[in-house]
Amino acid sequence: MERVTKLVSERPVVIFSKTSCCMCHTIKTLLHDFGVNPTVYELDQMSKGKEIEQALLMLECSPIVPAVFIGGELIGGANEIMTLHLNRTLRPMLNRVGALWV
Repeated sequence: MERVTKLVSERPVVIFSKTSCCMCHTIKTLLHDFGVNPTVYELDQMSKGKEIEQALLMLECSPIVPAVFIGGELIGGANEIMTLHLNRTLRPMLNRVGALWV
């Protein structure tokens, strides 16, 4: 859990992902289209990926990936990010943490 906390506190937007996950790809593409350069941790390519998955489970991430943190706070997965986007609240949230170049 401490490792996840440290990783998400280092950058404005952090995504825990897996290379084979189509929803992870969708969320990364959406954020890139906004002009955000998120820090992405591909759990299936990390030596400690399984440990991070367990920590994400303890944070009640379900499904585990994509797990999106904005400003160090767990926002959720694809459903939550798409809901914020459709409600037009995602962009202001990204702007507040300095993730957008306006």
